[in-house]
Amino acid sequence: MPQSMEQIEGLVRKVESLADPEARTSAIALMQALMEFHGAALDRLMELVAESGAGGYELLDRFGGDELVGSLLLLYGLHPLPLDERVMQALDKVRPYLDSHGGNVELLGIADGVVRLRMEGSCRSCPSSAMTLKLAIEEAIYAAAPDVIEIRAEGVAQAPAALQSGFVQIGKTNGTGNGQKNSRANIWEEVAELHSLAHRSVELMEVGGRWVLFCRLGESFYAYGNNCPGCGQLLQGAQLELTNLVCPHCRQQYDVIRAGRGLDQPSLQLEPFPLLFEQGRARVALPPM
Repeated sequence: MPQSMEQIEGLVRKVESLADPEARTSAIALMQALMEFHGAALDRLMELVAESGAGGYELLDRFGGDELVGSLLLLYGLHPLPLDERVMQALDKVRPYLDSHGGNVELLGIADGVVRLRMEGSCRSCPSSAMTLKLAIEEAIYAAAPDVIEIRAEGVAQAPAALQSGFVQIGKTNGTGNGQKNSRANIWEEVAELHSLAHRSVELMEVGGRWVLFCRLGESFYAYGNNCPGCGQLLQGAQLELTNLVCPHCRQQYDVIRAGRGLDQPSLQLEPFPLLFEQGRARVALPPM
């Protein structure tokens, strides 16, 4: 679905940039007429479903919970769930991941499409951990509520230059001020059979054309880059000692639970990747290659 949306957006931009003004005006008018027609038909469809009683309302809930159908309903302003409820559901989905990194998040309020959050736990003290958690929160909210305009998080640990304000914006910006998401944003890749990973074990898996290091402690899962920041060697053969990942080459230790922070040298840290579970599927966010 994301690729289809990107293709549609690209075609719309091409239409809007047509050199022939008459052709451009006609093409835009055609798109608007089709949108109005489809919107009216979908609105009537929702009414017919609702008129069928309790079963219809249950079906409307399923419409809202389906990623593809929900996105279409949002496009036409017909989503059955209000914005605040969709944001709360997104935060509930991401809470287990935040908890695995010693953090949490509280929804302070939503006004005019702006979501205000308060970060808690390790989010308040470790900038690198906060930025990792920020990505997971951002992706979860925008997936459930793409109509959100901006996300502001209070209490995020930042570099000194960013501490002039009590809030930091996360999400829909690429530094150009046009409100578009960064085209170099992390890519969410599905991880097959991650649940088969044994308790207190480490395993390398190839995901999206690269090797990712996965760890499991109890019911908590963690994902990291496959390089030791201490010696630069690959972490193949790394082992867990309690909650610490030990490099097989330089023996540096990294706290798996606390976003991979170095125990012997706090300035060192593994590269953490956000990891989410939804409807029995595991997905990890990887930076573009």
